Amino acid sequence: MMTNTKNKNLELLNFLHKELELSDKDMAVALKHQKFDNGPLPMLLWQYGLVDLAQLEQILDWLYDES
Repeated sequence: MMTNTKNKNLELLNFLHKELELSDKDMAVALKHQKFDNGPLPMLLWQYGLVDLAQLEQILDWLYDES
C-alpha cells in the first residue's frame, strides 16, 4: 500500500513538473510546507502562490482522473 502511495506522489510530481512546468524549487517549497502543515499538496501549492486557480483545477482534474 505504501508503495502505491509513493508511486502516486511521484506521478503527481512528474505531472506538476512536465505539464504545469513547476520548478524543482517550487515543488521543494511545497513539499517542505506539507511536512509542517500536513495539508494536501495541491492546496499548499495554491496557498503559497505557486499555482493559480486554473492550474489548481488542472491538478484536481488530474488527480480525479488518476483515482
